[in-house]
Amino acid sequence: MSVNSAEDRIWTVPNALSLARLLGVPVFLWLVLGPKADAWAIGLLALAGFSDWLDGKLARAWNQTSRLGRILDPLADRLYILATLFGLAMREIIPWWLAVGIPLRDLLLLAIVPPILRRLGYGPALPVHFLGKAATANLLYAFPLLFLASHTGWYSVPAAVFGWAFAIWGTGLYWWAGALYVVQVRQLVKGAKTAQKG
Repeated sequence: MSVNSAEDRIWTVPNALSLARLLGVPVFLWLVLGPKADAWAIGLLALAGFSDWLDGKLARAWNQTSRLGRILDPLADRLYILATLFGLAMREIIPWWLAVGIPLRDLLLLAIVPPILRRLGYGPALPVHFLGKAATANLLYAFPLLFLASHTGWYSVPAAVFGWAFAIWGTGLYWWAGALYVVQVRQLVKGAKTAQKG
């Protein structure tokens, strides 16, 4: 199998896990805003976080990386983050400024990065780097804890402390990762201009 045909694969185990994660997003929102079944919602969120780790692990171990996987995986992460932020804000567990501040970064990057990358002949997005993964992991840890913190029980105070710590770190890292993407794009533009002059 050639490298190109391997990259074009659709039906792989990691892609199936990413797709299952995507299909879980509306179910998660319904659980949070409909019956307010927080235990099930937190369980689904934990399962999504585990499958996020697992699909990356399997893609590398089984040599099943693909173009589709590199789109589906971060898309599923972002949709879970958006859905959770919306659900938490609607339930008044987090303030709206936080719910808006995180997706605002994605909107700004979406307006700046893809058009420049396409003009330079690259794909629609840059590869996800470690800082972006760390930011996403922090946020995915924060959300279940913040749900737990909204309940009454012995666990609510420690859940609030750790939940907000992960949320603050995750938000900071998320914006820092966004700034690094902009720096990477600037370097690509600079490199392209240098190549044209040469």
